[in-house]
Amino acid sequence: MKTGRHRAPGRRAVRPADVRPADVRPDCRVRGSHQRHPVAAGLGLLVVLAAFAGGLPGDVGPPPAREPGWTAAGVDQRYVLLRDGQVPTPADGFFSWAALNRRTGLLRGSANLAAPSDTMSLVKAWLAADDLRRSDEQGHLPRAPQLAQLSAMIRDSDNPAADATYARVGRRASIERMVDICGLTDSAPEMNRWSNTVVSARDLTRLGDCLANGHAAGPRWTPWLLGEMRAVRGEGDFGPRAALTPEYAATIAIKNGWLLRDEDGLWHISCLAIGETWVIAALARYPGERGLAYGAGFCRQIGAALLLVV
Repeated sequence: MKTGRHRAPGRRAVRPADVRPADVRPDCRVRGSHQRHPVAAGLGLLVVLAAFAGGLPGDVGPPPAREPGWTAAGVDQRYVLLRDGQVPTPADGFFSWAALNRRTGLLRGSANLAAPSDTMSLVKAWLAADDLRRSDEQGHLPRAPQLAQLSAMIRDSDNPAADATYARVGRRASIERMVDICGLTDSAPEMNRWSNTVVSARDLTRLGDCLANGHAAGPRWTPWLLGEMRAVRGEGDFGPRAALTPEYAATIAIKNGWLLRDEDGLWHISCLAIGETWVIAALARYPGERGLAYGAGFCRQIGAALLLVV
């Protein structure tokens, strides 16, 4: 995919209150979510948030911070994690999952929830958070082209945007900050490529909580980042939230990774979904002939098995 057009350098810096997410549309479909390197992968059911559709940043503020208990307008139900949901685990590959109760800190998951795999495009959520937090810490306000780039990277999984952001935040040093700031125990940078970042399912739930609680992006930019993650669209829109009602799914922040690796002939999938009181994560690697929908279905089944409407 190509990045969207950016405004020329030298334009005024943009504050969070000035920003509206970019409406950067994908203009191609590729087999994987990024360039080919060892280890990683995802799909899409389309959920577009009308509230976030619009032009490039520069006019309107980001979505407001959500109050506890917030759901989509007119939606009374909410989903909670089941204590003993039975997640079907296929036998023809590597499948791992974890679920974190954000209120109690209780973590549960598959027997291999600490096993390593790779993030692929899922790590783009962290790269955006790291970029925004560092800008704020350094007293720099991101300009409109930078915000448009981050929006394209999250919403449309734009790879050139991720390459530029990865370079801007210091490459491996950014992943090392992710491990430190979010308290990860099974994760590490790999081969100086963002797509090869090593993670476990349980670490992905910790990353999701870190993104949601403001530690990753900082208090100023967290609502903007979560708004972009709720607006993920196209082939990257899949995972646990696909099992929810459309109204409630629109409140769930997500980021996924997906790639059919030439090196091993396997699909590599990573899924992250962040709710008000929970985080669900999944990792998978399985034979290429199964197709992307197979891994996306696994992530969806986790949502169906673990989330109960009340």
